[in-house]
Amino acid sequence: MGPHGDGDIENVESESRRRPISTVVFVIAMQAEAQPLVNKFGLSETSDSPLGKGLPWVLYHGLHKDLRIYVVCPGKDAASGIARIDSVGTVPASLITFASIQALQPDILINAGTCGAFKVKGANIGDVFLVSDVVFHDRRIPIPMFDLYGVGLRQAFSTPNLLKELNLKIGRLSTGDSLDMSTQDESLIIANDATLKDMEGAAVAYVAELLKVPVIFLKAVTDLIDGDKPTAEEFLQNLAVVTSALEETATKVINFIHGKTLSDL
Repeated sequence: MGPHGDGDIENVESESRRRPISTVVFVIAMQAEAQPLVNKFGLSETSDSPLGKGLPWVLYHGLHKDLRIYVVCPGKDAASGIARIDSVGTVPASLITFASIQALQPDILINAGTCGAFKVKGANIGDVFLVSDVVFHDRRIPIPMFDLYGVGLRQAFSTPNLLKELNLKIGRLSTGDSLDMSTQDESLIIANDATLKDMEGAAVAYVAELLKVPVIFLKAVTDLIDGDKPTAEEFLQNLAVVTSALEETATKVINFIHGKTLSDL
C-alpha cells in the first residue's frame, strides 16, 4: 500500500464502503481450523504464492459466485522438526496478516479460529462468537500510558446487520501467547471484561488497523476457561466438532457478504 494523506485515506475508505465486496481473506492459525472451510468452498492451494518465497505460509484461493476467497495459514514451524507443529501465536499471525494485505488487497479480513471462553459469561462448547473488540492480556507494562498500550484495545469492524441475520453471540476477545492462563493473565482478562481468550486476534487487529483494512473475528469455543477440565485436554477433545461449527458459521458469513458493500454489513 502506498502512502496517502489524511484526506486521500478518507476518500478511499468512503469509496470502498460503497463498492461491493469482491475479496475476502481469512486469517486462520491452524490447519485443522482452516481445512473444513477449504473443503467447503473447494479452495486450491497456491503453488506460486504472492506472499513470499521460501516461507512456510500456506495460501488457498477460490471463487464463490463472484467473490474471491483466500485462506492464509502460517504453516508449520520448521524448528519443530518431524513433529511439524502449527505456527500459532501473535508473531506468525501478525506476519501473515501484513503479507496478505499487501499482496491480496482484501476488502475485508476475517480472523476465524477456536478459543477458550467463560461459561459465567454465557459461553458453551461449540458456540461461535462475533467479536466486538480485542485486547491483549500478557503485555504487562505498569507505566502510565504504556499500560494502555499494553492492553491495546481495538474495535472489530461493526457489522450490525450480519450480527442480526446470523443471531450470533457477541463478546470481547483477549489475546495472549500461551494456551494456559497464569494468575496474572486471569486477573487482566477479568479486569478487561473479556468473554473469549485466544492466541492471535489482537495481533491481527493491530496490523489491520495499521493498514486500514476492516477486520471481523469469528471465534468458536473449544474449552471453558472456568470449567472443570484441563484446557489442553478439552481443546483437543472438542477441536474437530468445533471447527465444523466454525465452518458452518463462516459459510453463512460468506453468503451474507456476497453482493454487499461494507456499509451493508
